[in-house]
Amino acid sequence: MDGLIKCVCYLLILGIAAFLLGRILPQKWFHYNRFPWRTWKLEQGGAIYRKIRIHKWKESFPDMSRIFPGIMPSKKLPRKSDPAQIREMIVETCIAEGVHGFLCLTGLGCLFFWKGPGGICAAVLYALGNIPYCLIQRYNRPKLVKILKSLKEKGRKEKREESDEESTYLKLQYRAGT
Repeated sequence: MDGLIKCVCYLLILGIAAFLLGRILPQKWFHYNRFPWRTWKLEQGGAIYRKIRIHKWKESFPDMSRIFPGIMPSKKLPRKSDPAQIREMIVETCIAEGVHGFLCLTGLGCLFFWKGPGGICAAVLYALGNIPYCLIQRYNRPKLVKILKSLKEKGRKEKREESDEESTYLKLQYRAGT
């Protein structure tokens, strides 16, 4: 029983520390297009996650943005979003994946606090409890990146149109004076 209590305390402290670490790490460290956050070929742009029906069960998992709405940014897409909001959401997926991956690995510490089969079970269950969150982030990120690229392209198109309108106005103005 002593090993169980030590293990539970360790995992509780670990979870709180990882949460705080995720809040204080600089966002500039997380680039969705670099290792380990970029999409791997085997993920097929997120299609592999649809095969395991992640879109069906991901909403049933607890979400820290619902538990701590003042501390964690919302995971819901606003009706009218801008590239900065989407970029922040993408970074949040990287941070969340990193935190849950860190928890999977550090959960192995249960093996030191609870020797034998109990520690092994605790470490395995803790990892299995965190892996779905990593998968959810990897599923969501390609969709958000696609939205970001679409918004950027839309912004470039609008700027070109404004530039064309301005150019036409200047030409008309110039000709009007002759």
